[in-house]
Formats: sequence, structure tokens, C-alpha cells
Amino acid sequence: MFVPTTFAAALLMTIFSTVCWGSFANTFKGTRNYRFELYYWDYGLGIFLISLVLAFTMGSHAGGPTAFLANLHAADGLNLFYAALGGFIFNIANVLLIAGIEIVGLAIAFPISIGIALVEGVVLSYALQPRGNPYLLGAGVLMAVLAVVLVGKSYGALNAGKAAISRKGVIVCVISGFLMGIFAPFVTRAMTRGATLTPYTTAVALTFGAFVCCFFFNTILMRKPIVGTPVAAGDYFRAPASYHALGLLGGAIWGIGTVFNFVAASLVGVAISYAIGQASPMVACIWGVFVWKEFRGANNRAKGYLAAMFAAYLLALVLIARAYAA
Repeated sequence: MFVPTTFAAALLMTIFSTVCWGSFANTFKGTRNYRFELYYWDYGLGIFLISLVLAFTMGSHAGGPTAFLANLHAADGLNLFYAALGGFIFNIANVLLIAGIEIVGLAIAFPISIGIALVEGVVLSYALQPRGNPYLLGAGVLMAVLAVVLVGKSYGALNAGKAAISRKGVIVCVISGFLMGIFAPFVTRAMTRGATLTPYTTAVALTFGAFVCCFFFNTILMRKPIVGTPVAAGDYFRAPASYHALGLLGGAIWGIGTVFNFVAASLVGVAISYAIGQASPMVACIWGVFVWKEFRGANNRAKGYLAAMFAAYLLALVLIARAYAA
């Protein structure tokens, strides 16, 4: 299988994963008046299919015992279960995050959910796989959390006074954050204990768990949505083919980022790779500023928060990179 042999290569892979994680939602923005619960069926299928493609190509390069099918056969069944369970939990967290964004907006949802997930995921992953300098890693995580908060502050300044904060939305975001922070330790466990999984096998198991979750959690949300009215299953089949293509593309983009993040983690450790990957709100903000023009006419306060956010993320990246080298 293909794995990076230098820190520079691993760092580039984690940065690329950040770009993918922060970009996939653009495909949903390409739809019009389309419910997220319907989009998510294609998205869930897309992340699973792309993980299979990468497992049979990059993950099977040169064959041998680490090739995908060989590793799948030799791995502990418990590790496969942990990876799939991590995907199942992540899927719930991701859906709740989108619901939270719809209720309270990006300004509140991202700082709460991603901030909690970032700290929890890094701390638990590092406890299972203590790789890198804990002080530099901790400082980098704190700067990344600060950057996430500044993302929220910038959007909050942009939309000041437009709506009151919903207590229900905040609770949804808190639950999303705690659940999202759990999936990284499951990945760490699957890749470091017993007959371990390769990053590619881990990604296949995780995305399979996420796709299976759709048949449970997404079905429930269609009948009893957190936001809006119930959604009929027939609406999925009446959607334009372009909407299904966008959902699959969104899943593929996120899935590629996930595989690359796991592959980089095989060298630098899950805690460091996950911490860098969670810089995705910065990427999403870049899309919002330069493509979707969400900050057109923004006041100086909002622009100041944006500038501070970029500086905080760059400092976080430097500190986390130094944590591996130290």
C-alpha cells in the first residue's frame, strides 16, 4: 500500500484532507431547496464508494500482507467493529452539525461543535497513541480552537442582530461536538492495537459504518426532522439527477480527505493528523468569502475577526507540525 515516508509528505496529505473536509459542503450549496436528509443518502454512498476505490488502488499497491484484501482478512474483527462504530457515530454527529447550522447558523454551530470535537478527539487519540510533543500539540490545538471561535465571531459580526440564539440549536451542536470527537479514538484503536487495520481498511470500515447509519438515523430524521417538516422517501427519487451527482461528489470529496488523513496518521499519529484536519472551518470560510460572497459588505469588525482567524490557524499548523518534529 502507499504510505508517506517523510513528514513533509504526510503534512501535505493532512493539509489536503483539510481542504477536502472544508470543501465538500459546496456540493450541497449547488442544490436548490433540497433537503439535507435527501442529499445525505448520496453523500453517504459516495464516501463509502470512494474509500473502496482508494483501497483497491493506493491501498493495494504492490500487494503483500498490507494490501487491502489481505489486511481485511487478517485484521481483528474487533478492530473492524471499532472502525465501523466510529463511522456510525460520526455520521450522527455530522447530521446534527448540519441541523445545528440550520437552526443557529455557522457563527454558533462551528465554534461549539468543531471546538468540542477538536479538543476531545485529540486528547483521547493522544492518550491511546502518545506520538509527538504534548505541549506543542496542546498549544496548537488551543490555537486551532481559537481560530474556530474566530470563525464564529466573524459570522456573528456579519449577522449581528438578525436572529436570537436558539437553546435547542445550541444543545444539538453540543451533542454533535461530543459525538464527533469520539470517532478519532476508535480509529486510533483500530490502527494501533492487536492485528491492526491499515489506513485504507480503516477508511472502508468507517465509511461503511457511516452509510449503514443512514438507514437508521437518517430515516428517523426524515420522519421526525429536527428542522422543517417530514420528508417523504419519494422526494429522493423525484430529485434531479444532478442533485444525486452532487451528493455523490460531495461524499467522494470528503472520503478522499478522510483516507488521506488516515494514511498520514500512519506516520505522524492520529492526534496530530486529526488536529490539522480539523482546520476545515478555515477552508469553508475561504469558500464563503471568495466564492459565495458571504462577506460582501462586511463591516471592519467581521473582517478583523477573519484576519485573526487565518493568523491563528497558521500558527496552529506551525505548532502542530513542530510537535511531531520535537
